[in-house]
Amino acid sequence: MKKEKLDKDSLTLKWGTLKGWDFHSDKATELLREYGEIGSSMSAAMQKDTPRQKEIICELIDECNGEIWNDWEGKEMTKEQAKKYVLEY
Repeated sequence: MKKEKLDKDSLTLKWGTLKGWDFHSDKATELLREYGEIGSSMSAAMQKDTPRQKEIICELIDECNGEIWNDWEGKEMTKEQAKKYVLEY
């Protein structure tokens, strides 16, 4: 019997922004491309997201079919918690 592998996404947030990710959809790839074209720091601590970048992160949160991790607190977040974290940071 062949075992089917389901690719799970993951998203890691820290300091209210992107720290790491692993996505498998074309939509997420396009969102990440747009995020990068706007410009970003190599350090999450130094990143100052624009309003559009915050929107992109929220869209990535919606797109994520796996774990969303708060790297500062060391715990998993729901999509709603993650969006609040990004928008209110």
